[in-house]
Amino acid sequence: MNWVIDNLGLIGELTLIHLRQSVIALVIGFVISVPLGWIAWRYRLVRSSVITITGLLYTIPSLALLIIVPAATGWYSFTSETNLIVALTIYAIAILVRSVADGLDSVDPGVRQASTAIGYGSFRRFWAVEFPLAGPVILAGLRVTAASTISLATVGILVGITNLGYLFTNGSQRRIIPEVLAGVVAVVLLALVIDLILILIGRMLLPWTRRVPKTKAQRTAAIPVGARA
Repeated sequence: MNWVIDNLGLIGELTLIHLRQSVIALVIGFVISVPLGWIAWRYRLVRSSVITITGLLYTIPSLALLIIVPAATGWYSFTSETNLIVALTIYAIAILVRSVADGLDSVDPGVRQASTAIGYGSFRRFWAVEFPLAGPVILAGLRVTAASTISLATVGILVGITNLGYLFTNGSQRRIIPEVLAGVVAVVLLALVIDLILILIGRMLLPWTRRVPKTKAQRTAAIPVGARA
């Protein structure tokens, strides 16, 4: 505990760095996944190929990907933060493309037909009707992706990219258990905070998904007849 108190500044600084790396990758991955998911949903002939190829990206070992990215681009050193963000973005795409496609699949065809009947073009229908209604499924995928991204980001320290992973490696090498535990707790708390923020954003942007409290009559009707006595 004394180590944690004495190093709160370091933990806070590493947390902000970790947050920046994770959020940038999450946002870029989401932006790329939306059109890819739409293509997978719209064109059935390529759906399996798009989802399979993007899904296979998640099977690439994280450390190997951190080495492949700079080797493939030739633009940055292995220790560049950009390489970590690119790798995290690839993993985010691997999860989110399927979530977007499944979300669009969940939209009632009757709603699409009704929006077309009142004059919505395909572009307007997508953003005003289909995408919002697919929101709950996409949000669920985004929450999983956020937790995955935050945890995977710690691997960056193995190639010299500073973030909360530093607490793991440094604490392990120096046998400072509180430092390792501080890193674990910081990563978990960061993931929980981001998840809570996504839930709140979902409630604001998707108000129709909120549970409406049942009235007394509805609660009574839900009770089996034999149990009401």
